[in-house]
Formats: sequence, C-alpha cells, structure tokens
Amino acid sequence: MAKAKTKFVCQNCGYVSPKYLGRCPNCGVWNQMVEEIDHPEASKASATPSRRVSDLETKPVKLENVSFEKEPRVETELGELNRVLGGGIVPGSLILIGGDPGIGKSTLLTQVSGQLAKDGSKVLYVSGEESASQIKMRADRLGITGDNLYLYPQTDMSYIRQTIDDMRPDYLIIDSVQTMDEPEITSAVGSISQIREVTAELMNIAKQQNITVFVVGHVTKGGAIAGPKILEHMVDTVLYFEGDTHHSYRILRSVKNRFGSTNEIGIFEMRTKGLVEVANPSEIFLEERLADANGSAVVVSMEGTRPILVEIQSLITPTIFGNAKRTATGLDHNRVSVIMAVLEKRGNLMLQNQDAYLKSTGGVKLDEPAIDLALAMSIASSYKNLGISGTDCFVGEVGLTGEVRRVNRIDQRVNEAEKLGFKRIFIPKNNLGDWSKNNKIKIIGVTTVLDAMNKIF
Repeated sequence: MAKAKTKFVCQNCGYVSPKYLGRCPNCGVWNQMVEEIDHPEASKASATPSRRVSDLETKPVKLENVSFEKEPRVETELGELNRVLGGGIVPGSLILIGGDPGIGKSTLLTQVSGQLAKDGSKVLYVSGEESASQIKMRADRLGITGDNLYLYPQTDMSYIRQTIDDMRPDYLIIDSVQTMDEPEITSAVGSISQIREVTAELMNIAKQQNITVFVVGHVTKGGAIAGPKILEHMVDTVLYFEGDTHHSYRILRSVKNRFGSTNEIGIFEMRTKGLVEVANPSEIFLEERLADANGSAVVVSMEGTRPILVEIQSLITPTIFGNAKRTATGLDHNRVSVIMAVLEKRGNLMLQNQDAYLKSTGGVKLDEPAIDLALAMSIASSYKNLGISGTDCFVGEVGLTGEVRRVNRIDQRVNEAEKLGFKRIFIPKNNLGDWSKNNKIKIIGVTTVLDAMNKIF
C-alpha cells in the first residue's frame, strides 16, 4: 500500500510546506505548522457557481445595460443591529460575527432567531458547542418562543446539508464555524482546511438557495477572527462583538459590509433578559462625568454615520523614574505620543518629565483624527490643574506644526452636541460656515492648539 503524502499547513495563515518548520516563513508565527494528509482535489465535471447567476449574467454585458435593483431588507426588532447591517438583513447574505468568549454572540443570535421566527420565517439554529436543552434554557431566559425556530445540535456538514435540503429554512445560524466538520477533509476540526471548506460550503448554500446564513467565529488572543484571512474575504459582512466582561455595555462593530457602510457601531446593554439596545449612547458615556474636573474633555466622534460624545480623561503627574511613562486605554498610543510632542513644542508645556495616563470612558475605542483637539485639551487641563467647563466640547485634527485642521461632517457633530445640552463647541476655524443652520450652541473656531488653550484657560 502506497504511503499517503502529507503536508504541513500553518494554522495562522494557511501557508503550506512539504516539511515541518518551527517558524512559518509567511506570517512569522512559531509552532503553528500542523501535519495534514495531502489529498489531490478531484476534477469536478460541472463546477457549482458560488453565487446565483442567470445565463445572461454569465456573459459580458455593457455597464449601461446592467439593470440595478436595490437589495431587499428584512428589519429586526433590534434597531442597532439594523443600523450596523446597513438597514436590515439582506436575504441570501453570509454574515460572520466574531467576539471574545462569553461576550454575548449566542445571546444576540438567539434573540434575532426568535424575532425572525415570530414573523413567520423558518429559522434553523445549528449548534456545535451546546446541546438543544442548553439553547432551550437560554431561550426561556430570554422569553423566546415560536413554532418556526428549529434547534439542531450537529457538527457534520453532510447531515447539515441534508437537513437544509429537507427543511428549506429562510435563515441558518451556525454556532460556530470552528466546530463544524467537513467529512471529506481529513484534517482536524478547526484547522485551516476545515474552516475554509466549511465557509465555502455555507457560501454556496446562501447564494444558491437564497438562505441568509449567520456564522459565529472564535477570535484569537490578538482579537482577530481565528482561521485564515480568506474567511473574512469570502463572507458578505463581518461584525465584531466587543465589550468588557466587567461592564454591561456591548458594541457591535461592522468592519466589512457589501450592502452598507463600514465602521458602523451598535451599542447594547447586557441584562438578565438579554441584550437591550441603547438608543442614545452619548448620555450613557457622559452620565458619570464630574463637572469642571481637570483632565477631562468631551469629543464628538463619528462612528460610521453616527456622532457619539465621549469623555477623554488624562492624568499628568511628575515622573519618579528617569523615563516618563505613557499609558493609553481606548486610544492609540502613537497618537498620544504625537499630541504630547506637539503640546511641548508648540504649546509651551514641559511634558518630557511627566507621566501620562489617558483613557476614553465607556470602553469605546477612538481612532479618528478629529479627537486630537480634545485629547490635547485634556492633557493641558491636567498639566495646568485647571478644569474645563462641563458644557464645552471639542472637535479637530491637530497637525505637527500645532495647527487645528478641518474635519468632516461638522454639522452632524455640532447638532449632536447641541442636542445633549452643550453650550460651546470648539472646532477648526476652516470648518466655520460649513452649514447654514441657526444653532443655539456657541461655535468657536480655533487655528492652533495654543489659540485653543488661550480661549479655554
């Protein structure tokens, strides 16, 4: 009997090597090469298209002859989920949801399943991690009932395909893709080959049978979805469910969406009865803010198409050791270092012998350039030990020469600050006149960080 050929596949990036390597030459990760049996793929007589296409669409057509139809949407009872998906669920789409263990991914999908089944749609919930009784226990806690919701604890894709063909569900939920087993692949469950083949099979099911598929994906210690990067390229939408287990708030963030804008976020609160959407997150993030506290500044940040007001806190103290320490939570460490260097050079603040501790409250991660001015004012407030008025907020990008640069969507930011009762907003001077509305909030234009400090302190 001929010896079976083997290959070594990196479980991080999918790199294939004929022999074992301690360190993957493609991604540089150590001890991730796993031996698998090499099976040459049999040629298929008739390849199955990955998407439903008609005979006319398989031929080249002129751009002006292509008919355009807006994708139909199915709205759920969770408005925050509809916002992140771009207006609702698109039938026949493949949606990947990733997040840390215990963050609430299964709870979210159980709630969505109950809502869709209540509207008359047939939902098949396939679980490879929990039994039917465990899912039933969670559904009872969430108050979910319905005759159209079917539970199927199974990991074998051949049985799952047969069940789908027999039931013809409208929605399919896979929890999780790392536990599914493609019997034709001999590698271990959860390996690169298994995840790739299972995802390809689910994509074919979604596109050929027009079934909306939700897929739960585990994440690595670095926060990325476990498995090959092609997993995120194959699906239509990638959502990350973020949050801190010590806080009750959860953030659903869209990082890829073929049917809507990316970087949209939806905010939920985890309660005993399940996830409850937070309609006005700005009030939640600012409700515990101390009035006129030094080292505190409020920024109007854009998360996708939604303006959110978040408090940035800074604590500047003299350093005990030779090198000053810089710590940032929810903010980019490099951005903090740049702003502090600009304040020292252009704002005449001696920060090189000061330890700096900064954070954005509420567990929100801020990474857009428009937070620079609020970050700078927060640092200056803590250094000078002078408080900033609780009715002031800031928007603006800071350049290396100390100038405050123009930002986008200034009208939405100003209106959101006015709605929450702020009296003054400091914006780049070049943004003045970008809108024609009569706002009650006082709008102050600044040109440099030094100009902003002179007007505030």
